[in-house]
Amino acid sequence: MKRLLLLGIVLLAVLQHRLWIGDNSLTEYFQLEHQIAAQTNSNAELQQRNNALKAEITDLRSGTEAIEERARNELGLIKKGETFYRVVGGEQRSMTNTN
Repeated sequence: MKRLLLLGIVLLAVLQHRLWIGDNSLTEYFQLEHQIAAQTNSNAELQQRNNALKAEITDLRSGTEAIEERARNELGLIKKGETFYRVVGGEQRSMTNTN
């Protein structure tokens, strides 16, 4: 009977060791859950970015408005007959009603 009790205690100790410290322990499980959540968030952000890029590609392929907008913003191009104004320096004044 004592041997069976001793064997049970040793078996319980080994199982507890594996549960808390050994391979595939609870600590490792919680770390993996955290990594999975972080990767899922990262994947969602990348998917949103991909969707935005796909929409931009579609816009660029379908018409000239998107191409014109990019040329204006990135290359500083203007149309014939337009006047380009550049406002440099100074503080911005807010328009408020002082009645």
